[in-house]
Amino acid sequence: MIEVVNLHKSFGGQRVLNGANLKVSDKELIAIMGESGGGKSVLLRHLIGLVKPDRGKVVVEGEDITRVSRKELDKIREKFGVVFQGGALFDSMTVYENIAFPLREKTRLTKGEVREKVEEALEDVGLGGVEHKFPAEISGGMKKRVALARALITEPKIVLFDEPTTGLDPIILHAIHKLIMDTHKKYGFTGVMISHDIPEIFEVVDRIAFLYKGVIEVVGTPKEIRRSSDPVVRQFIKGSLIGPIEIT
Repeated sequence: MIEVVNLHKSFGGQRVLNGANLKVSDKELIAIMGESGGGKSVLLRHLIGLVKPDRGKVVVEGEDITRVSRKELDKIREKFGVVFQGGALFDSMTVYENIAFPLREKTRLTKGEVREKVEEALEDVGLGGVEHKFPAEISGGMKKRVALARALITEPKIVLFDEPTTGLDPIILHAIHKLIMDTHKKYGFTGVMISHDIPEIFEVVDRIAFLYKGVIEVVGTPKEIRRSSDPVVRQFIKGSLIGPIEIT
């Protein structure tokens, strides 16, 4: 579904990606992990064409999105849904209007059809009955659910999650992880998630990729990652101050 090939990216002389390679299979759910500020979000933005690499390519369903026209890129982006770290909800819109927004912008569905889809999406994320509330009137966990419903409303083939559980307490964190697993099972999307949630993430994804110094250091199943002897992986899992990852 997605292939990242020898991706390089620098900002103002600071090298962020240094030849990253990654393959994501159709309907797979994969987490990208690594140190803070290590380029995970930059890599995620490349997958949807928000950032253009200095070198390398990003192939989505056989098309190198680094070489297509703007019009072609917009068409490819229709395959994506995105759950941003803070939710990125429109404060001036109700929950209903936030979720309906992609349908109103990208489709010609009738008001009744839009309402039917939004109500189904709200039920999928366990938020039936809050459609008339504004983002300021709901909790942080509920905002994450609304953001997920909005990302799924167009039934995308690929969903990108940028730290979807940041700032949540352990109970709500587990609830969001379960929701991601449940919706992944229902919709069958390919999911790429940035996460720091160890060990919880081991129960959620099919594979984990560790980004270190601009390259994918290790990729493996949760079981393989737990057993990995790689010093970067071991330090990250243990949360140790001693190891190759420098504390800054």
